[in-house]
Amino acid sequence: MLEKIISLLIGYAFGNILTADLVVRKKTGRNVFEVGSGNPGMANVMRQFGFKAGALVLSGDLLKTIFAVLVTMLVFQGKGHILLLYTVLGCTVGHNWPIWHRFKGGKGVATTCMGIFLYSPVLGLIADAVGMLVVFSTGYLPVGAVVITTLYTILIFIFDSAEAGVLAMVLAAIMFDRHFPGLVKVARGEEKRNAQYFRRKK
Repeated sequence: MLEKIISLLIGYAFGNILTADLVVRKKTGRNVFEVGSGNPGMANVMRQFGFKAGALVLSGDLLKTIFAVLVTMLVFQGKGHILLLYTVLGCTVGHNWPIWHRFKGGKGVATTCMGIFLYSPVLGLIADAVGMLVVFSTGYLPVGAVVITTLYTILIFIFDSAEAGVLAMVLAAIMFDRHFPGLVKVARGEEKRNAQYFRRKK
């Protein structure tokens, strides 16, 4: 049990590093919560500052997930593969609810997508690929994000352990919670499509 708690804390510590805030502060001297939609994620930064800035944010969020998992692997060598999924959950929670910004953060799409791939490459790749296809076909980021974790949860329950399935379900619940306002907008026909998210403001 202690290993699982420590794995969660390792992930949470890395998740608190909001790459979007670092990029925006470097470019403007302001924090990311004062820019655009205020969301510390790739889409918001890309829309405000262009592709390069958005790509930096995405790269940073993916890398912090990778590093968190690597640290857990080094600390708990041979102690159980499931610890990696606890780290992924911690990283996503840290990104979404960072302690340094009074628990106001992002949506955890990048950390989740990379994390589920690191834990189970085949199942994670399938879920990520299907979600990406949904985004491209529908034009809606919230729909694709929810599809990824929902499909991954189903696959994990089928091909992995019940414990991993419960953790995947928690990740799915978090994803649904963070994207619920966007899903409501999709239902009402008010949600912006991909091109609108990534079109830089003049």
